[in-house]
Amino acid sequence: MMIIISKKRLAAAIAMLCALIPTAQGNAANKTKTDYKPQDYVWTSQSENSAGSMPCGGHDVGMNVWVENGDVLFYLSKSGMLDENNTLLKAGRFRLKIDGQPFCGDSFEQRLSLDDGAIYIKGDGTKIRIWADVYQPKVFVEIISAQKRNATLSYESWRYKDRLVTKAECQQGSYKWNIPKDCTTFADSIKAGKSTLDFWHTNRNNTVFDYTVEREGLSEIKDELYNPIGGLKFGGNITMPGFRFTGTSTGTYASTDFKAWNYTATDIRQATVSIDLYTGDTTVKPLSATKSKTQSAKWWHQFWQRSHIIAEGEAARMARNYELFRYMLGCNAYSEYPTKFNGSLFTFDPVFADPKCPFTPDFRKWGGGTMTAQNQRLVYWPMLKSGDTDMMAAQFDTYLRMLPNATRRTRFYWGHDGASFAEQIENCGLPNPTEYGKHKPGDDPGMERNAWLEYQWDTALEFCSMMMLAHEYSSMDITKYEPIIRQTLTFFDEHYQYIAKKLGVKPLTGDGKLMLYPSSGCETYKMAYNPSSVVAALQTVARQWTEYNGDSLNGIMKRIPEIPLHTISGDTCIAPAIVWARIQNIETPQLYPVFPWRIYCMGRDNLNIGRNTYLKDPHAVEMRATKGWKQDNIWAACLGLTDEALRLNSEKLADGPYRFPAFWDPGYDWAPDCNKGGASMIGLQEMLLQEKPDGELLFFPAWPRDINARFRLKATGGRTVEAEIRNGKIENKKVWKD
Repeated sequence: MMIIISKKRLAAAIAMLCALIPTAQGNAANKTKTDYKPQDYVWTSQSENSAGSMPCGGHDVGMNVWVENGDVLFYLSKSGMLDENNTLLKAGRFRLKIDGQPFCGDSFEQRLSLDDGAIYIKGDGTKIRIWADVYQPKVFVEIISAQKRNATLSYESWRYKDRLVTKAECQQGSYKWNIPKDCTTFADSIKAGKSTLDFWHTNRNNTVFDYTVEREGLSEIKDELYNPIGGLKFGGNITMPGFRFTGTSTGTYASTDFKAWNYTATDIRQATVSIDLYTGDTTVKPLSATKSKTQSAKWWHQFWQRSHIIAEGEAARMARNYELFRYMLGCNAYSEYPTKFNGSLFTFDPVFADPKCPFTPDFRKWGGGTMTAQNQRLVYWPMLKSGDTDMMAAQFDTYLRMLPNATRRTRFYWGHDGASFAEQIENCGLPNPTEYGKHKPGDDPGMERNAWLEYQWDTALEFCSMMMLAHEYSSMDITKYEPIIRQTLTFFDEHYQYIAKKLGVKPLTGDGKLMLYPSSGCETYKMAYNPSSVVAALQTVARQWTEYNGDSLNGIMKRIPEIPLHTISGDTCIAPAIVWARIQNIETPQLYPVFPWRIYCMGRDNLNIGRNTYLKDPHAVEMRATKGWKQDNIWAACLGLTDEALRLNSEKLADGPYRFPAFWDPGYDWAPDCNKGGASMIGLQEMLLQEKPDGELLFFPAWPRDINARFRLKATGGRTVEAEIRNGKIENKKVWKD
């Protein structure tokens, strides 16, 4: 009789044993562990416009900070500020003018201190410190001057009036190109006090959620569905001791007119402005600037101790930009919503990203409350090795909130169990209403009638895998996420048996396997039968689930088919699917069994099948690129193709076209392109550290021997791993359990 011990129980037992019997290797490593301090990033000249801004943030707040014509400006954003159209609105723009223009001389400096998460601006005896508190949505602006100065602080809003959303800017919300004629971004409420200002937005009860439910034929169960934006209130309060309200003014910045609420201070040497932000019922607790400065700086310093990468020579830029982007991810560490792939909280005036987009600062392509799952996953995969699994909760919690609607729509449309998570999915858990398409009588109401998205439900399996890996890497308690994994696997098992019985007589093939048809290899191989990306996902997640929980889900593993293979020029390669009807996009899903599913990669017996596919599949070769969400850099590293990995990751982690190096161009989406940032982080990590299935570590598996580098990264089993390569020799390998 075989006894199955789940990984959940096994991990607890191992943790207890490790506490009792620490390893000698672990003890030695802890004795020699030293603090890491990242280098500051510094500018010594002002910026031309908001595209030349620097990121700053914490908790769930992001700021774009820059100095232009002597004025200090910053955009302020907070996760979850979603209006009736599901547009992610900025909180506003702030402008600080100081008499005498101290920042216009040769002594000017703008410094991003990564170690304490703050921006410092100085010039002619005047210093400004800007930071966001890590533990709640609160921002501080500290002003210190060697001499008395007059200053004006302005809150600038373009939402001082209702604005019709034009068809050209429709992608900023969820309506996309099916925008209603009267679609409006409604005005905020703004109330000026003597030394304070309140601003807030309250959504109407009728929103794009109601449009989505009706369009997708779910009105009958509307009252049962989760609605995240109906009646939502969000906003903030500005407290400005020493400043007095002096009236309003108007102006234009970039492409957009605005109204400013102006506050003036006279003969100040020191002042501290605080901004509290909220969404829904959240409130900000009283907190002094001194305490916030101390506790937030401590958090950022500890953040950099989790992991870091240092490289020399031609790879130094890769390591620096990796670090700058990881900082941007840390700015949204503890939010309700995940970091958006299409700009995060750091979008700037859209005309500077695309001259064809002269819209308000709220604009971004591909929506605010809409999630393109294939893009979104790349932002979160690198957090496993960087040790930032606590930051993954925002993404996991989003799926947890969406789960009831995903299961209800499955039951309503098809009458079986499981959660169907669409590829273009709303924050309510339903497909984007425009991508859902137009349905005629007799159409399958649960399927998106969309050439790119039809039958694509498998990306949710990547987030399921991340949840279980987060448990393996850091012992994260994922108990509350277990229903997501169980219901996602159940959907594929039950739905494809359901489809098979609709198309024929038997629910399974002759050898008892699921018939994954119609299915989809990403957005590319459409109307596919057993696409390799879906098969590999099901194999891996079902195995992980059984190992973690001991639950076989009624024997699902035995019903998952084999990954399809074929021969190219006499060599065995991974096939995109057994058959497919057309190629719709430019992805390479036949390499997903390499990453994220790690079936054909370093440390596996069938590595050559992965390499053959990468090198010989004509579609894989033709579509190779480093733009946007392209993943060739990751696959090259996972396959141990060192020269190729260096070339692609160097291109991927090159400076972006804007002043801040990790503000990458829109790619296929929007700027700063965060799915490019995530894919870049993964690629660099894989060059430095990989694991075999049994947990054996592979040090520098795709790293050039002539480039010096060192790293601290995380591995499964709660391990922290350090190593160095110097003059071609791998040394100083250390592994310990935290």
